[in-house]
Amino acid sequence: MKTNPSNKLKEVASVFFKLGCFAFGGPAAHIAMMEDEIVTKRQWMTRDYFLDLIGTTNLIPGPNSTEMTMHCGYEHAGKMGLFVAGLSFIIPATLITAILAYLYVSYGTLPEVEPFIFGIKPAVLAIIASAVLKLGKKAIKGTELAVLGLLVLTSSLLGVNEIVALLAAGLLGMLYFSLRDRSKTTLNSFSPLLLLSGLGTSVLKVSTINVFWVFLKVGAILYGSGYVLFAYLDAELVTRGWLTRAELIDAIAVGQFTPGPILSTSTFIGYQLSGFYGALAATAGIFLPSFLFVLILNPFIPKMQKSKVLRHFLNAVNVAAVAIMLAVLLIMARETLVDWKAIVIAISAAVLTFKIKISPIWIIVIGAVLGYLLVSVFPN
Repeated sequence: MKTNPSNKLKEVASVFFKLGCFAFGGPAAHIAMMEDEIVTKRQWMTRDYFLDLIGTTNLIPGPNSTEMTMHCGYEHAGKMGLFVAGLSFIIPATLITAILAYLYVSYGTLPEVEPFIFGIKPAVLAIIASAVLKLGKKAIKGTELAVLGLLVLTSSLLGVNEIVALLAAGLLGMLYFSLRDRSKTTLNSFSPLLLLSGLGTSVLKVSTINVFWVFLKVGAILYGSGYVLFAYLDAELVTRGWLTRAELIDAIAVGQFTPGPILSTSTFIGYQLSGFYGALAATAGIFLPSFLFVLILNPFIPKMQKSKVLRHFLNAVNVAAVAIMLAVLLIMARETLVDWKAIVIAISAAVLTFKIKISPIWIIVIGAVLGYLLVSVFPN
């Protein structure tokens, strides 16, 4: 018996709206929570296919976790599922950010949320660790891939750009495994994607259309973490005199402590620059390229899987992606576990994740509450 398409869309909307409300901790944590919802609980796809989506998503511009929601929505409910999943994940963060932007512009300050964030950060470590273990078991299909993953992990910890590491791993893996079984290899045709670039014009004043074009350009060429986003926005906004650097830092901070994609920072900045319509323009501009990239890329993934050479490439990229998640976990642990309170929360989250096996969403909630209580009782 086939599932009604409208029911599939409702399911997609429900899953990703929930994630949009509770997905704290950055792309690695978002993808870990997604894996639990999509693969473990609902079995919309195999873990192998989920890994392929992670690998290909890492190779295109835009926010990885947001693009993963779109891929998952597309796989479960078709093209409409892509848009429903993406919007459901984005909307909660942008609404929260828009409210904070209004308060910031009106009163010049942000609400005190640091105690909650203090608890969420160590709790997220357990969620990411769980995903790394599950995805790693699927990604490491032999000694050669394990060695490749170790090389990527080492290079990431040494500061090598994650896109460079992914591409290098993919090409090295493709070359090695193709040479190993070259007598059997058949190279299928594959059409490369045309990436958007060079959008936008010189800005004369802060108008809604100018806000849209600047954020569209950033969304079309953005790779990497929130720190990379900061660099892009600094060049686009601060150097033009649209914002002070202090205002930009406040905007980035809002993106860090609200759930969902950090690119919701754009909503905050858009409101600062041009009010309500500026917030809409900035949000639409920065996320629109991701919808287009996923819409174009998704149909090519089955073709990539059928090509033996590109299968080797994907296997190598998948291992590299898991290695980068592990690198993120190690770096986050070093930065987060700085006192006994954070260590207590991290251990509690690990027990809840690996022993009791409760939902990552509840781990986030419990971590936030523990953080608030511990910081309130033991402020120093």
